[in-house]
Amino acid sequence: MEVNYAYKGSTAVVDQGDRTQMSFSPDTKREPTFFIGELRQNVAFREAISALHDVVVSDMRFKPKDKTAYKEWAAKQLEIDWQLVAVQRQEVASRIKQLRDELQELYNNCYQRLKPYYDARDKFRRYVYEKQVDLYFLFDPVITVHPDEIFFECFSVDESSYGRLGASYEVFKNIDEFACGTTNIDYSHDLYQEFQKIRSYKSTRLEVDPSGFEVTTTNEEAFKEVKIDLPDSWVRGFLQVSSAMSLPATRFNLHPMDIHNLCFVLRRHKETKGPRSMRYHLTPGQPVRVVFEPWDIEVVCARSPYYGTSEQVIRVWGRRRLHILERLIPIAKKFTVHLLGTGMPSFYVADLGDMSFTLGLSGWTANDWAQSGNFDLMAPRSEVDNVTKQRIFNALKQNWAEPPDVLAQRLGLDRSLVLGALSAYTQAGSAIYDLNKQVYRVRELSREPLPMDKLRFANEREEKATRFLSRNTVRVTSCNVNDGVLTLQGSVQDGSKTYNPSLTIDPDQRIIEAMCTCNWHQQNKLFKGPCEHILALRMQHVRTSR
Repeated sequence: MEVNYAYKGSTAVVDQGDRTQMSFSPDTKREPTFFIGELRQNVAFREAISALHDVVVSDMRFKPKDKTAYKEWAAKQLEIDWQLVAVQRQEVASRIKQLRDELQELYNNCYQRLKPYYDARDKFRRYVYEKQVDLYFLFDPVITVHPDEIFFECFSVDESSYGRLGASYEVFKNIDEFACGTTNIDYSHDLYQEFQKIRSYKSTRLEVDPSGFEVTTTNEEAFKEVKIDLPDSWVRGFLQVSSAMSLPATRFNLHPMDIHNLCFVLRRHKETKGPRSMRYHLTPGQPVRVVFEPWDIEVVCARSPYYGTSEQVIRVWGRRRLHILERLIPIAKKFTVHLLGTGMPSFYVADLGDMSFTLGLSGWTANDWAQSGNFDLMAPRSEVDNVTKQRIFNALKQNWAEPPDVLAQRLGLDRSLVLGALSAYTQAGSAIYDLNKQVYRVRELSREPLPMDKLRFANEREEKATRFLSRNTVRVTSCNVNDGVLTLQGSVQDGSKTYNPSLTIDPDQRIIEAMCTCNWHQQNKLFKGPCEHILALRMQHVRTSR
């Protein structure tokens, strides 16, 4: 999908002996969003924003070596007459020496003759640098300003890691003015290096420049138009992360030194064979234990007991992405881990005092957020009419951030309706769930409505489920409610075959368990979301219970 940006000027960095001023140029085509403040916690902000950069440049995909050229070279070696080569080498060596002497003499006497070459080389380097910067702009962080904090979001190159840095206003001092909203900023390539210059003895001023929204009618070239062909996978990945953060998860805290020990094991060992997972052993009242496969190295997190109610073992993959958290260890108070299940996404929330850093990891590196994880299909799917949805969203926008229970009480609506509406807006890119403060926040990913028909169906499962309903081939055979937890069983006629799906839905209308007799579910379970038969059973229950 093509996205048009318009910036007034470019990101500017003014670095002096005792102060640094960073001015971001926002997208002028969006609603005015700006922020001006001076950093109070310089070093902590520097480390946190640097960790966010590590997410942006992260690419852990396997890159096989291209051996085509080597094989061609090896084949040619078999055809060479090496005695003839030896004679030719002597002739070439003498000729090279003669030419080298001539070139040295030419260089010493005629340096100006080489000046066009040096000029052309410098021009080419500048050209390559500018092209690389343009490519780097593709995945700029999204900045959102709220009444209680400003937060940055980004996605990794391989689209398997998500980063969010939230900074409350206690991180800043001398806040001049701000306007709430979400904007895309002009984020230059050298900005990361400028962040490294932040020091405690230097004042650093951060600006999302309000002057970027001035309107000029003269002929001056004040605006920079940028057209980006944004990949659908990038946008879809953002939506999947937002949906996954609202799902139920196993939650526990880890001491910063525990994260250091996990990263230390990964630094000291290199796996040459599978399995390459980390096993979290969680026993109520006991320290969290982490076992690294295939070496069976166990790390006991003695400072971090597990306070859950049931014993369980959860395996996660793509563990080397945890190195992103290393820069946060010295400034973090604790890390809160959210595990959705074996082979499912995981979230690590670093408590940095007045800041928080959320690292979201897909089930494994190759299983990126966009292509394989349809977690929006597991989120609350209560049908809410458009008028009620708009009312709920407008109410959320009044305070910009609010827990769903408080929002439901304030509007006098059923909690399930509020969750269903918020889930719809989350899947549409207009809201996000904040794992740190357990609230929904307004965050409109784009200024125009996203093309959901193009983005939502990364596969055909939900589309097939809708077709089953239109053909009346779905039956609910059992429906039980226990302490608000709904258990459904049924049958789906799919062509000449009949499948028997079952699922469990928690009080927040989220799928927490599901089974189906189809081959797709037997192979993937819920690692890639529910199959079309499970979705059809859920839709049929919603339709018949209205």
